[in-house]
Amino acid sequence: MTEIVLVLFAYLLGSVSFGYIVGRLSGKDVRKTGSGNIGATNVMRAAGKAAGLVTLILDVAKGYVPVLLVENYSDPNGTLPLLCGGAALLGHCFPIFLKFRGGKGVATALGVFMRLSPLYILFGLGAFIVVLAVTRFVSVGSIVAVLTMPIALWIGGEPGSMVLFALAVAILIIAKHRKNIARLLRGEENKLGSKGG
Repeated sequence: MTEIVLVLFAYLLGSVSFGYIVGRLSGKDVRKTGSGNIGATNVMRAAGKAAGLVTLILDVAKGYVPVLLVENYSDPNGTLPLLCGGAALLGHCFPIFLKFRGGKGVATALGVFMRLSPLYILFGLGAFIVVLAVTRFVSVGSIVAVLTMPIALWIGGEPGSMVLFALAVAILIIAKHRKNIARLLRGEENKLGSKGG
């Protein structure tokens, strides 16, 4: 029963859409601005860099905190931390409080992996930074970063459950970027620093 409560808590925490809240506090409805996404990038475009940074930190935290808390009730290398991390990510992507229309999950996934496999985060972050510096597309950097994680975990000899979890996360996040991918193919995706979505 405790495990079910923890997973449910992780989902509900993930469902708290900080980007929407921060945007509202800044006088903006980010769902009606730019890309309409509630993530940090669109919040930054709609409400400024400070609002975007606050959103980023809070979205990372809601992935990190459930995994941290659940380690007090289970084996840190068991399945419950993965379940709670996944639940927090699903909450962000499909929040019950916003009719299941949430963000793309990159920052929350970062928080999850910061607790589950902090060493391997360096590979994902490194890939993101390099790709962003070259292309200036946040979406491309995000996609490459999430694809890097399962590969790095597999090469590093991590448990199969962790590799499969990272692969599932990558598939979810790439699926959430389908509109970005379509815009990239049409040459319409906005680069970092632009005022578009």
